[in-house]
Amino acid sequence: MTSMPYRVQELAASESIGIFKALASETRARILELLGERDMNIGELSQALEIAQPSITKHIQILEEAGLVSSGYSAGTQGMQKRCHRVHDQIIFSLDRAQPDSEFIAEVEVPVGMYSLVDPIPTCGLSTKEKFVGHLDDPLSFQFPERAQAQILWSAGGFVEYVFPNSLPMPTQIVGLDLAMEIGSEAPGYNNDYPSDITIWINGVEIGTWQSPGDMGGMRGRLNPDWWHDYLAQYGFMKVWRVDSTGTQIDGMNLSSVRIEDLDVKPWQATRVRIGIKPDARHQGGFTLFGRGFGNYEQDIVLRLHHFTRGGDIPAPVKSAFAKVPEK
Repeated sequence: MTSMPYRVQELAASESIGIFKALASETRARILELLGERDMNIGELSQALEIAQPSITKHIQILEEAGLVSSGYSAGTQGMQKRCHRVHDQIIFSLDRAQPDSEFIAEVEVPVGMYSLVDPIPTCGLSTKEKFVGHLDDPLSFQFPERAQAQILWSAGGFVEYVFPNSLPMPTQIVGLDLAMEIGSEAPGYNNDYPSDITIWINGVEIGTWQSPGDMGGMRGRLNPDWWHDYLAQYGFMKVWRVDSTGTQIDGMNLSSVRIEDLDVKPWQATRVRIGIKPDARHQGGFTLFGRGFGNYEQDIVLRLHHFTRGGDIPAPVKSAFAKVPEK
């Protein structure tokens, strides 16, 4: 299992033709060396290498297609600038035969308080391990800076959305996704018989609805701090959603026909996960998310990407560019 982000790539030689071709240039090798020192824009690379910017741009395109460089736009003194980033610090090539069925897992864990969007509905609130954040049943509390340390949150409706970083290299083929969290309903106080239809969306695509049995209490959660009142929710249910080429499952049971191909999960792009209650849901029982310091499971919200990482070949239009890019 590999934790993101990482900067070491292991590939079989037979899988890496595109990378070998991209590296078969002194100029591109120098670009990678410079980007190892810091991220740079096209103009900076052009000045450092004393090569015209159009030529640098073509070299960068080839390195991007090979998964060796990624680029993004950021504000600069002269407007938006394309900044280039070296993806790997080290690449290890094996001369043994490639194992095409070897699957890897990249995992990232996001605290419950590190949401990117939220639409809470009272009863609602959130808490760190030490204290409540803001005031109970006040949606404004979800905007306080302290929310980043929250390890439990609850809402009678609405939604909360998280962004999971994904630094897998460009040639990666993502074949499956797991989403794991401790979750339950949200009732005033607690209510073990309080069903709620909780829906999950990934990159804006609804993958299915799970019915939570209740907002569980009456027995203290294993991780709850001593000051956490007995009349509050104590623990949830560990649920694992799996999306692959066959569809979507929850805890191994079929949930929907949504497949991994439908979710637009791509390497080097963030993955958005939304948890919420649809306005027309039959059971409007809210949701509670238990993080690392509450409930019974010492983890936050976990996203796992199952993938095959390939060096592969590069597209024909890029191949033709090799003959057009002047070498220094």
